[in-house]
Amino acid sequence: MNANTFIPEHFIDDVKTYLPAHLNLDDFLNACRRPLRKSIRVNTLKISIEEFVKRANEKNWLLTPIPWCSEGFWLERPSNEEQNLALGNTDLHLSGAMYVQEASSMLPPIALKQSIENSDLQSNTVLDMASAPGSKTSQLAALMNNQGVLVANELSSSRLKVLSATLKRMGVGNCALSHFDGVIFGNYMFECFDSILLDAPCSGEGTVRKDADALKNWSIESNIQIAQVQKDLIKSAFYALKPGGTLVYSTCTLTPLENQQVCDYLLSEFGDYIEPESLSDLFEGASKATTAEGYLHVWPQTFDSEGFFIAKFKKHASCNNPNQTVKKGAFPFNEFDKKQSAAFMQSLKKHFGITTLPGNLMQRDKELWLFPEGFEAIQNKIKYARLGIQIGIIHKNGVRLTHEYATVFGNECKTNIYALNNEQANDYFQGKDIRLTEATQTIGEVILTLCGCPIGLGKWQKNKIKNSLPRDLVQNTQLISWGPLV
Repeated sequence: MNANTFIPEHFIDDVKTYLPAHLNLDDFLNACRRPLRKSIRVNTLKISIEEFVKRANEKNWLLTPIPWCSEGFWLERPSNEEQNLALGNTDLHLSGAMYVQEASSMLPPIALKQSIENSDLQSNTVLDMASAPGSKTSQLAALMNNQGVLVANELSSSRLKVLSATLKRMGVGNCALSHFDGVIFGNYMFECFDSILLDAPCSGEGTVRKDADALKNWSIESNIQIAQVQKDLIKSAFYALKPGGTLVYSTCTLTPLENQQVCDYLLSEFGDYIEPESLSDLFEGASKATTAEGYLHVWPQTFDSEGFFIAKFKKHASCNNPNQTVKKGAFPFNEFDKKQSAAFMQSLKKHFGITTLPGNLMQRDKELWLFPEGFEAIQNKIKYARLGIQIGIIHKNGVRLTHEYATVFGNECKTNIYALNNEQANDYFQGKDIRLTEATQTIGEVILTLCGCPIGLGKWQKNKIKNSLPRDLVQNTQLISWGPLV
């Protein structure tokens, strides 16, 4: 138990007014003071669940399946490893094979899973309205299998950088990043999206197990202010959603002010056009957390997790938005020259055995970008901070590939692949060149892998592989092993 967890009396008094009759206040308070179970999600863009489980078992990691997410597991590591090596510095994390993600935060994307799978993956367009640090964004990309278009929006510029780095590590290739207040989407991108996740900014009442001071500045007045922001965002999400599309609204808070009452607002404004869909059968046992409206209201003691709220809605008819707006300004990209494009694809085939790239090659100055298929329908609706992936730099003799080419398409490559051992991987992430035991006559670029997952590029140079890891990704800390690397 964490005796330092701060739970103010006026918060407890408020909880008493809406705690469901079948739940006990003491159970709630005791759960809030228990440490949160560590959980991870397997990144199926890079590794299969079966292969991950095999590698985890080899490390003597104990995995317990999370009922609502087939890729999710609660994790216990051997005590000596837990004490001496941060989970984020293990090979399975560095390789992008997994994401450290709280179990209940996996629920909102799972609530959208059916909508995503029932859409044409090639033309599916999904919006994550408040996406940093990227747990749910990368989960959505995996559910989409990197197909279609995923727009990930984040208002905070510092959090946007974290989000971008996360998507690179996880091998996400179908994402466009934007940097706006989410209220703009309904006006600028009216009825553009098949599925929308609004994991709204909230008071974070459900996160106290992870952050002992989460309730330090709690007040009803703050709840009311945040709820108004949430109402503005959910209205924007409604307008941005196509008829027939699905909206999932979620928070990591408990109060009905920010949950049920925000949903009530949506239905009072647009009830003729949208209706809730029950989540009671989302997974076995979901009924234990289902409200009368069909929403999931997960309390910390329900599944021994963080507190969370999830609601799902289906839009069945179009509703006119009188405030539609059109972006001004020229689009700064042009299609890559067809002759140069053919030469580039021929070089990829010759060197890596890769014959196609999913999407459209676009050029901005000397940068070569790959936009997701279907992106042209929304590419000029707003100004994006980042579009697809930067795949290379154009120079007079061809294209010099970038880090993201490797992390997104490394699994598709057939030749010029090199599997790093622990010592070599440690050197790679610390920015050092990779020493080879035998000299090579091979030239050009090479895909580097760890745990069978592509992690970046190198360049063959006789007795070594020259490191091409971007400087902002270089780490100077204890990695992969807590003992001497052998």
